Amino acid sequence: MSKFKVFIEKSIADEIKEYISQYCDCKFWDYDKKISREELFQELKNVEGLLENGERIDEELLSHAPNLKIVSNSSVGYNNFDLKAMKSRGVMGTNTPYVLDDTVADLVFSLILSTARRVTELDSYVKQGKWNKNDEKNLYGIDVHHTTLGIIGMGRIGRAIAKRAKLGFDMDVLYHNRSRKYDLESELGTKYVSLDTLLIQSDYIVLMTPLTDETEHLIDYKEFDLMKDTAIFINASRGKTVNEEALINALKNKKIFGAGLDVYDVEPVNKDNPLLKMPNVVTLPHIGSATARTRFDMDMRAAKNLVQGITGKIPQDLVPELKSADN
Repeated sequence: MSKFKVFIEKSIADEIKEYISQYCDCKFWDYDKKISREELFQELKNVEGLLENGERIDEELLSHAPNLKIVSNSSVGYNNFDLKAMKSRGVMGTNTPYVLDDTVADLVFSLILSTARRVTELDSYVKQGKWNKNDEKNLYGIDVHHTTLGIIGMGRIGRAIAKRAKLGFDMDVLYHNRSRKYDLESELGTKYVSLDTLLIQSDYIVLMTPLTDETEHLIDYKEFDLMKDTAIFINASRGKTVNEEALINALKNKKIFGAGLDVYDVEPVNKDNPLLKMPNVVTLPHIGSATARTRFDMDMRAAKNLVQGITGKIPQDLVPELKSADN
């Protein structure tokens, strides 16, 4: 019996290649450069499965892949899926939840701490030989412990952040979400509030919402105007959840104290972006889940989703919008 044909668009570990190859006839993209859309279209002509990492899955791509049954994302987000187009063609789509929750939460706290205590700014200050003991007051940062953290988007990662804040730093935790999390309120004493209240009262504001039509530019000029001038804004969700021009304006005009960013409107970030010139902004290259162990686990979970879907099973991580009433 011939095996199902699949294309693996990203570099994966040999152990994961061997796992997929047990079930599928695989072709791997093992080049250092990113595959072009045109090259991808050619590879998808006869395949039934695709494992990838953020490629836009839309009507154009699907029209070049008439046999495609499943697209397996090696990421927790899936805003690259055109869900309507996939549903109309009966193409399954999966993601990799749970695997990266603690890793991303760790990174969010590193952004909070390094922005509050000006770690990257003062690291550069010391290395450039500018350290002067008479300059001590100019080195002050802001405390993290016993302050108020506001989390916008209380999903699995938000919960992990809340635990670190409450149990590790004795912070008061406010949150805003589409639905209340009564169990978390009972467990940690978190408080559900409106978005405006969260913005007004929080010392640290962490944005962790997925990117949807409703959350694009969720944080805009009005929202920055509501924040304290001592507030620190952290975005580790998606760049387009924030109006970047409004963020730049808030920082330039000292409407907020600083920002810690792992995501941007355009990625890789443009070298002329004003955010890169601001000493009170910590800028990371979208590395929320970027540890060797977590990335391996994400790719293995994506591989298992791919194999489940391609062999006629319902994948464990079929995204909710593509589930039928029978799933």
